[in-house]
Amino acid sequence: MEQLIRSTTAYAIFSGDRKADRLSHSYMLQFDDDANLRAALRLFGMEFFGAPEGSTVAHRIMNGSYPDFRLYPDEGKKITADGVTDIIDDSYLRPVEGYKKLYAFCNFENASQIVQNKLLKTLEEPPEGSYFLLGLTSVASMLPTVRSRVKALTIPPFTEDEIYETLEREGHNERNRYAAKHCGGCLGLAQGILKGDWYNDVAEAALAICRVTKVGDITATINKYGDIKYRKELLSEMQRLYFAALKGEGPIAGVWNERALIYALERIDDASADVRFNAYFPALLYDFMLGVASCGPAGKVLKKKA
Repeated sequence: MEQLIRSTTAYAIFSGDRKADRLSHSYMLQFDDDANLRAALRLFGMEFFGAPEGSTVAHRIMNGSYPDFRLYPDEGKKITADGVTDIIDDSYLRPVEGYKKLYAFCNFENASQIVQNKLLKTLEEPPEGSYFLLGLTSVASMLPTVRSRVKALTIPPFTEDEIYETLEREGHNERNRYAAKHCGGCLGLAQGILKGDWYNDVAEAALAICRVTKVGDITATINKYGDIKYRKELLSEMQRLYFAALKGEGPIAGVWNERALIYALERIDDASADVRFNAYFPALLYDFMLGVASCGPAGKVLKKKA
């Protein structure tokens, strides 16, 4: 994955800023890959300190023992107001081993408005030598006041060939090409496909949901799949199926008319944002499926009400 991240424009911009000694005090890195976001932030941390791969500093950054690089929160934990207060207080202390330090936030899209507002002044005027990197998978929940105070970097979806080549470097598998083709440009999803555990449940749920054309069948489908754990991944797989169908490809090609497919793709973006705001997923899914069904299946286009 390291080679893939380092090939991105976002990494090149960040690296260029560091080498030209013009680093912004606050960055926002959007990378829609939950499985690899934390590792990507560590790679940006290595670049921030100019630590080449294999160096002692790079090794300590990767294992979490370098004192001037702090990745918050700990894996499996949530961003809290108390935790952010601790980071703000710590940012006023001098670096331990150098002249600068970096605070990287993982999944900042889950930070509450209270937390974002608490960090606002520090992002705008951080203490000397302190820098911030907000890593997130979506900017939907970000306050405009926060977004205006950071330099935005975005890692877009990778190409099928880029994913495939990365999977091959990680280990040859006859399903690497399939995973690369069906991951929507997300390396973490491709890796999940190869593991086959949670992805099988997601794929089954997405296919079942995308095939429901009758309003009367929606409730039963929601009862079966509404409590699925991997909600973001489910929406991503549904998006992939609808997009393929729009091109006349995939297992739901021919199930829906064009209007329904376009509606579904537009609404999935909204649904993904709602999930990040902790919307009640079964109700969200019901409204989504009802809206798609109301557009009509293939061969049937309902007229818009006047």
